[in-house]
Amino acid sequence: MTFVQLEYIIAVDTWRHFAKAAEQCFITQPTLSMQIQKLEEELDVKIFDRSKQPVVPTETGAEIIELARVILAGRNNLLETIQDKKGILTGELRIGIIPTLAPYLLPLFIQPFTKKYPEVRLVVHEMMTELIISRLREGKIDAGILVTPLQEAGIKEYVLFYEELMAYVSRKNEVYEKTYVLPQDIDPNKLWLLEEGHCFRSQIVNLCELRKMSRESSHFDYEAGSIETLRRMVEMNDGITIIPELATLDMPLKQTQLIRHFKKPPPMREVSLVVHRNFVKKKLIDVLRQEILHTVPEKIRKNKTPNVVPV
Repeated sequence: MTFVQLEYIIAVDTWRHFAKAAEQCFITQPTLSMQIQKLEEELDVKIFDRSKQPVVPTETGAEIIELARVILAGRNNLLETIQDKKGILTGELRIGIIPTLAPYLLPLFIQPFTKKYPEVRLVVHEMMTELIISRLREGKIDAGILVTPLQEAGIKEYVLFYEELMAYVSRKNEVYEKTYVLPQDIDPNKLWLLEEGHCFRSQIVNLCELRKMSRESSHFDYEAGSIETLRRMVEMNDGITIIPELATLDMPLKQTQLIRHFKKPPPMREVSLVVHRNFVKKKLIDVLRQEILHTVPEKIRKNKTPNVVPV
């Protein structure tokens, strides 16, 4: 039995396809199949049921794969500890981040991080919360940056910061004349929302305690894929949307004039770094968290948490 063979069975379990697993391991499919077959012969058990598509582990195979993950995690922790003692930080960190955070948070910390840790390779993908959780469980990414609390079994959450949620209001909207906004001030028929699947959409719905009414009297109904699109729709129409604090950074004066704060305590969204309970690369995760906190504006770092809007 070798570490390589354990990596191969984990790859097949992750991708549920021998060819895809071989591709991810940078080897040929015959080589991967031969190594797994040798392991099965050594253990005298069938790890995978090859008669099914996609391929699935047998009952015993599932237990072996879970133990393989633990063994490899221990090996990686040992290697990381040795590198840490030598003062070396290297490796690859695969990160999933939700679309309503990516355009505002990534520009803050990516360049400082890569400059400070040139031997670390960051691989970042935008994806929805559900996909991030799925990829963490499958071991396809190392960490996620998203909005919490999730209350997902096996997922650890490390809170980074809290950002205020604000109203972004058209000059044509009656809320524009208000100094502070209450959720009940918002006309649901003039509220622009993100499309289904975004956790930020569900937060707006929870904040305003509404289910968006149908626009039967309107000839146009639209749900956006990004916060930037929502902002443009508000600016050009009689409408209102909700935006997170990070989206207001570096806004020109003309746009900041459209921001209205909610009455205190303002609603907040909780942003966290999340990992699977069996995650490795602890040192890399720690320095990533530190770098994010170092680059986030001080005002956001000091935000309090009395009114976190549920996801």
